[in-house]
Amino acid sequence: MIDRVFLTTFKLVTAIVLVIITPVALATGLDEPPAAFPQSSLDSSQAIQSSGHLVLFSPVREIRGEIRSEVMARLPVTGQGQLFEISRDSSRAAAREHYLRALQARGGQLLYECSGMACGRSNVWANQIFQQPGLLGRDNSQDYFVSAVADEEGRRWLTLIYTITRGNLREYVWVEHLEVDAGAEIPGFQSVAARIMGPIVVPWQGGVTYRFDLSTTDRRGLVEWASDEGAEVVLAAFSALGSDETLDDATDRAGRAADSLAEVLSKSGVSRNQIRTLAIGPAVQVADPNRQGDRIEVLVIKR
Repeated sequence: MIDRVFLTTFKLVTAIVLVIITPVALATGLDEPPAAFPQSSLDSSQAIQSSGHLVLFSPVREIRGEIRSEVMARLPVTGQGQLFEISRDSSRAAAREHYLRALQARGGQLLYECSGMACGRSNVWANQIFQQPGLLGRDNSQDYFVSAVADEEGRRWLTLIYTITRGNLREYVWVEHLEVDAGAEIPGFQSVAARIMGPIVVPWQGGVTYRFDLSTTDRRGLVEWASDEGAEVVLAAFSALGSDETLDDATDRAGRAADSLAEVLSKSGVSRNQIRTLAIGPAVQVADPNRQGDRIEVLVIKR
């Protein structure tokens, strides 16, 4: 059973990213926007209430003045948009990571993400999608993702994050946090996602002994998620293919790392009987530059 659930989920993981939903997140107030990136200042904010708010789930194009995207929706929403200027001593990448982690901590499913030219033209995002001329910048210096979360009562929220470097090298992030009206269909977001938490991406190093880049916060969160009755913890292990190793060698190396992390987690409060390892090695490539190389992606699946 867990294999069927995971394989269905993993197809989605390889294309986008899965984030989480967890009872702990409900206490943080899903109706509130994620905490602002600390190294930024609020430039402006606006209320958003619309019966057909445009949300994109695939790259955007403009053809004869019309927005085109393979997957997009006009959704009935209520929420707000916030424009932040990022401090000069920080970066868009740091802001993006902050919001990814914030959304991971409160729950959700990452439905789509893009970076640079793959997103389309900055002019379209700034002026036609977000209607924020201040976001106009370099097409190759932008990124975007949209995440959805649901609570146990069925209320659903979307969070859209867009970052851009303008021509003057100033960097900005636009945040939309929106509650979606009941009954509206969110592309790619299904109720089964409420059972899936993660992934938490854990880079690893080593061969005989292993070192895992797993923060105390992430470790504590995993233990909390796994405490749910019937929860299963899936460790999907990836590895880069070395110049002198075979596919089997690289996959075996990833599998050994997953076994080692399983032991680490078992000593941290996760029952070894809950943990299932899956050695993927270099056989699946993910376009996200933050999900490359030797790493383990941890999913928790509730009963």
